[in-house]
Amino acid sequence: MRISVFGMGYVGAVCSACFAKDGHQIIGVDPQQVKVDLINQGKSPIIEEGLEELISAGVSSGNLKAVQNVDEAIEGSDISIICVGTPSRINGSLNLDYIKLVCEEIGAAIKNKQGRHTIVMRSTVLPGTAQELAIPALEQSSGKKMGEGFGYVSNPEFLRESTAIFDFYHPPKTVIGETDTESGEIIASLYSNLEAPLIRTDVAIAEMVKYADNAWHAVKVSFGNEIGNIAKKLDIDGQKVMDIFCKDQKLNLSAYYLRPGFAFGGSCLPKDVRAITYKARDLDIHTPLLSSLIPSNNEQIDQAFSLLKQTQKKKIAMLGISFKANTDDLRESPLVELVEKMIGKGYDIKIYDKCVSIAKLVGANKEYIMQHIPHVSDLLDENLEHVINHADVIVIGNNAEEFQNIGSVIKDGTHIIDLVRIKNLEDKPLYQGICW
Repeated sequence: MRISVFGMGYVGAVCSACFAKDGHQIIGVDPQQVKVDLINQGKSPIIEEGLEELISAGVSSGNLKAVQNVDEAIEGSDISIICVGTPSRINGSLNLDYIKLVCEEIGAAIKNKQGRHTIVMRSTVLPGTAQELAIPALEQSSGKKMGEGFGYVSNPEFLRESTAIFDFYHPPKTVIGETDTESGEIIASLYSNLEAPLIRTDVAIAEMVKYADNAWHAVKVSFGNEIGNIAKKLDIDGQKVMDIFCKDQKLNLSAYYLRPGFAFGGSCLPKDVRAITYKARDLDIHTPLLSSLIPSNNEQIDQAFSLLKQTQKKKIAMLGISFKANTDDLRESPLVELVEKMIGKGYDIKIYDKCVSIAKLVGANKEYIMQHIPHVSDLLDENLEHVINHADVIVIGNNAEEFQNIGSVIKDGTHIIDLVRIKNLEDKPLYQGICW
């Protein structure tokens, strides 16, 4: 394919060289003459292992060249990939000046071009950038409509410095956020030789994915460091601790706990987070990440209560109150905390949870109920349909099997606040998910 790549920095230079290696005709575009000259001389404008050899090979084969002239690049290509920088401003906001400028330049260049042109956003941009900035700039400067005169695709990169060429050919995933099927097909074909999951989705999701990735990587680094700092104070080898931690790929390194939803609870997580952060304070170790976990968890409970208040209804059905389905354990259940908030504000509540029966509770759980929330027993009802019919608002607290198909017994006009995501309820007119 004929591709112009805008921005000969880190991402642009690597992508240009790799696409050229794959046999595509690449025109690199950069306003700095020095970068253009380096590439045309077969040299790399950045330090990256193996990149100069790829650039040299691309130039020698005639598959790669660089120019400053935008019109020349657009005329010689059918796809334009935007790889310009998106630096931070002093206040932390994203500086999109380069994005706006390059979109205006591309738009002006495709104004009189015959045939369809596909624009690909490879730069890291926040969700909404396509709809609020990039596409309007392209439309205004070109006089064409997106989907007619040009297509637009979000295609975030997952390249790490020092291993970028390897990462290009062995990505963890390829994400294509498309505004139309034709554009998505064109860009998907560029990666047909890669053995990686190919995800085609909408543009906003693709924009958000890169931020989820990088924020999670930052969390992991900070988490490892804080655990290591505590371990060192205790004369423990933190790296050995984390080596063992990483052996667990069923829970620790998995998708299991990475699903947006309600707060964590139960007899382990809250207690152990408090214990390790207390120990850190006792050792004079500052752990801003670990110490933020309980406040962050409480924010999610507040978010659920906020959704409830927005309905302006007072009769509530709580379906599930144990911290997860198929257990009767109410110790530190965030759903109990939510019920407590509702009770304090005068809500009329009925609770259904087949696993929770006060008469059968024994041991620590019974003690917890009797000492902390004895009034919960008065709110429990063993008849699911009766609880549902009582309510103007139904709160789905856990994903028990019996809640999967309750849509048919929910009366019209009932609000649904889903904390776990029951797919069969999402088409209800007054349905709200807590994170979706």
